[in-house]
Amino acid sequence: MADRQMKLGAFFNLPGHHVASWRHPSSSANRTFDLEYLKELAQTAEHGKFDMVFFADVLGQTPTEKGYSGLKLDPVIILSALAAVTKNIGLVATLTTTYNEPFHVARKFSAIDHLSKGRAAWNVVTSANVSESFLFGKEKHLEHARRYERAEEFVDVVKKLWFSIEDEALVIDKEKGQFLDLEKVHPVDHEGNWFKVQGTLDSPSTAQGHPVIVQAGSSEAGKELAAKTAEVIFTAWQTLKDAQIFYRDVKGRLAKYGRRPEDLKIMPGVFITVAKTEEEAFAKQKDLNSYILPEVGLAYLSNFIGVDLTGHDVNAPLPDIGELEDKTNPQIRLNIILDIAERENLHTLREVYERIAGARGHREIVGTPKQIVDHLEEWFLNEGADGFNIMPPTFPEGLNDIVELVIPELQSRGLFRTEYESETLRGNLGLSVPVCESIKK
Repeated sequence: MADRQMKLGAFFNLPGHHVASWRHPSSSANRTFDLEYLKELAQTAEHGKFDMVFFADVLGQTPTEKGYSGLKLDPVIILSALAAVTKNIGLVATLTTTYNEPFHVARKFSAIDHLSKGRAAWNVVTSANVSESFLFGKEKHLEHARRYERAEEFVDVVKKLWFSIEDEALVIDKEKGQFLDLEKVHPVDHEGNWFKVQGTLDSPSTAQGHPVIVQAGSSEAGKELAAKTAEVIFTAWQTLKDAQIFYRDVKGRLAKYGRRPEDLKIMPGVFITVAKTEEEAFAKQKDLNSYILPEVGLAYLSNFIGVDLTGHDVNAPLPDIGELEDKTNPQIRLNIILDIAERENLHTLREVYERIAGARGHREIVGTPKQIVDHLEEWFLNEGADGFNIMPPTFPEGLNDIVELVIPELQSRGLFRTEYESETLRGNLGLSVPVCESIKK
């Protein structure tokens, strides 16, 4: 067995990660709001021994007639339901720091962590979608740097709230009539640039200390916030070289915050199309791409490059993007897509949107189980990743393929667990249990 093993997340983007997944005959697009279906998917991922299921969330998306419009349930509510029908797998959901308050976020994830006995994680984001601001009555979306300033203080306050009542504060001695040990209650008294919070959470710390903190982002501000606060980071890279640069950069920032390299797990997204033969795998990829309506493909690509391609000829070349106006908002995903187009000699708009139709700038691997795992192993063994956030093309078929074909190959090489090591997410990820700051002092 390998000295260290991969950490794997099952990225649930329903009905599938591919932009046309909802049109595929195998898709269960009509069951996106069905609890029984969500239960089946989570239990399939747990059967595959995944560390976690992850639900991303973006608000303010405009419904469209022909493209899947991102309609979904509140992922935090979904996690509370899945906590009751799973036993070991971690439960991760996104909540933005830009349009929430620290107390609300702390309370919701504390509840999920208690109900799941220590399997919750919060994915910290700052809302890149400008339209989110309109849902909350804001005239203007906060600029990138300001959003990260708010996020840093937000996470700090949430952690203080999570530790405001220690688990051991619950005495519940019926004979003596003592419910709490007040010496283990630490009221928050925070006043910063963004928040003024006084009081305690109304639940104690959890079996894993507090929910695992996850972050997605690769900008300079994002990397610094991750180095300071994150325990898992989701990211997107195309080449091992770029992944290594990011990996070493972020890991190298941890020491100044008193953290060790193993305190942060870096898990790039990987879009996987797998079959028993290479020919079959590429046929699957081609078949799924055939369901992309040209107008949907153009709208999809427009969203990523910041240029309206409506009505363009899909066989026309990718236009010159030029300088984008918003200099304060790093275009990480745009740059990745432009690099893909140049590196792979993609000449037409159709070629580009088909290339990113599922992976959205994340790495895409097509092939046999052995070929898939060869790629994953190379990154894992060469400081490119601590594991991966796996993106199935469709649900449930794409997830089933990965569990049935890729996971056994990983296990046969000793790269992935055959049984869970712990009942908590933190334990399975190999992360230490955080200590209450008030105890440290």
